[in-house]
Amino acid sequence: MDQQNWDNEPFPTITQAEAAGDLSAFLEQQRSVVDAQLAASGAVLFRGFAVPTIEDFDVAVQAYGAENFPYADSLSNAVRINLTPRVFTANEAPPDTSIFLHHEMAQTPIYPSKLFFYCNIAAEEGGATPLCRSDILLTKMTEENPQLVEAFAEKGVRYTHSMPAQDDAQSGQGRSWRSTLGVDQKSQAEIRLSELGYAWQWLGQDALRVTSPRLDAVRTLSDGRRTFFNQLIAAYRGWADARNDPAKSICFGDGSAIDSAQMQSAISLADALSFDLKWQAGDVVLVDNFLVMHGRRPFKGKRKVLASLIK
Repeated sequence: MDQQNWDNEPFPTITQAEAAGDLSAFLEQQRSVVDAQLAASGAVLFRGFAVPTIEDFDVAVQAYGAENFPYADSLSNAVRINLTPRVFTANEAPPDTSIFLHHEMAQTPIYPSKLFFYCNIAAEEGGATPLCRSDILLTKMTEENPQLVEAFAEKGVRYTHSMPAQDDAQSGQGRSWRSTLGVDQKSQAEIRLSELGYAWQWLGQDALRVTSPRLDAVRTLSDGRRTFFNQLIAAYRGWADARNDPAKSICFGDGSAIDSAQMQSAISLADALSFDLKWQAGDVVLVDNFLVMHGRRPFKGKRKVLASLIK
């Protein structure tokens, strides 16, 4: 399998099992090695291990030994279905929907540090998961337009999106406000939003439009590297449904507009840097959510890629 190479590190790192090895035992015994690879590369692909079922994936994630980040506790926009307490579908959006590059839940104040993905069934056609090193992207952006990067770093960003009253699985942003906020009543939703620092507006059909507090658009990692940590590309390109207009989904943290030409520059660079992970059944990949963006290409046929998040 072809790989990229950044700073003399292959991307993604590939761990190929011999004779259908036991992934749970490997992750338990080699966690320090895996974590070192993850810190250097940002993504580690485990291929050839014996992971035939969802239950096997769940056992492997548990063996890794990190704290679970439950979907129910998240503010994710996506409709997902829990299959075990740790494992859920990655996104219920239709197969022809592109999920554009993003850091998981970076449009909210609450996000995981790492992501496990598992391919139970590979698509007949398409369905790759694009991966993009966000630190490399930020370096390229700085070379092209340092003033823009510093504007993102200094001002941060705000996101606006509208949630339906009930889950809408036809949209990549279709999770209801009841599910997202973990409430039943409008009054409870307003209390939760106030606690989180959001502004909000009630719309027709009990839909709810919310605007996030100022969130970081650039993150500094523990080793000093800076990453383009946000959901700007996904929001600008893909937050489109009956309730949402991508053109109105993002702004700087001070409320000023982000120029479309500036966003297009970042998008073009990210697309050029992306690596398409073409799934094989049984593949598991561990992603550093602070270092690597991910997405989903459209596909044909049945595809089942599942996720498990780590705090």
